[in-house]
Amino acid sequence: MRLAMLRTQDGTTKVAGVGLDGRYIDIREIDNSLPNSILEILEADDGLNRAAHAVAQGLVKGPFLEGTPLAPIARPGKVICIGLNYRDHAEETGAAIPTEPVVFNKFPQAVVGPDDAVELPAVAHEVDYEAELVVVIGKGGKNIPKSAALSHVAGYMCGNDVSARDWQKGRPGGQWLLGKTPDTFAPTGPWLVTHDEVGDAHQVRVQLRLNGQTMQDSTTKELIFGIEELIAHLSQLFALAPGDLIFTGTPPGVGAARKPPVFIKPGDVMEVEIDGLGVLRNPVVAAK
Repeated sequence: MRLAMLRTQDGTTKVAGVGLDGRYIDIREIDNSLPNSILEILEADDGLNRAAHAVAQGLVKGPFLEGTPLAPIARPGKVICIGLNYRDHAEETGAAIPTEPVVFNKFPQAVVGPDDAVELPAVAHEVDYEAELVVVIGKGGKNIPKSAALSHVAGYMCGNDVSARDWQKGRPGGQWLLGKTPDTFAPTGPWLVTHDEVGDAHQVRVQLRLNGQTMQDSTTKELIFGIEELIAHLSQLFALAPGDLIFTGTPPGVGAARKPPVFIKPGDVMEVEIDGLGVLRNPVVAAK
């Protein structure tokens, strides 16, 4: 199942199923007991199963919606990110292969959706792209064993861990948080695709195009720490909750590792494409 948040022509926001033909299905017209956001569906008892039933009905007969897709989960409780989690990316940066996950975070207000602009702060001059598979937590918990971790996953999205390298690495002591969490620096979408539809998320292709040119192209086979291991590692220290996002790391080809480096600038367009998850497109502008 694929779920999207839409802004319809009358300005309202609705949760919708997404058909394979790209049409949006009004699932609350089929089951008006469903909440009107993906986050609330994840929080509701049996919410995903009820939504899946409504989508299946809607695929046959509608009703259908038109609108602009938004971030599937606009204000997650937590945005957790993993650094240096692709072997080929660690190698391109000259970093040692981590022996445990490198964890940082972004603030929820960094999250934007498909076609939303990524705004470059006036004080950041070396801003980079990072295509990432994003895990969406569906069932909360703490001290989750690795063997049960995938039962806590609702699904996956495309993500872009936009990073101001001159703040992340160029400031005294390194400022990972400040370099990673400026407003708009966490595009996600265009849909949440449920775990059952994706299958093995460790076998998908991850790409990023900058102005139509492929800059990153690898697969999640290169992940150093898999999804189960990440969930088990994180949840031993804090509880995960429905709607929490885990950015799982980026493959090689980032701008900072290129010779010469390539940083994004106003007028650029970034596109993240992941097998089965659609294309996440975001233009780049100067911050107002």
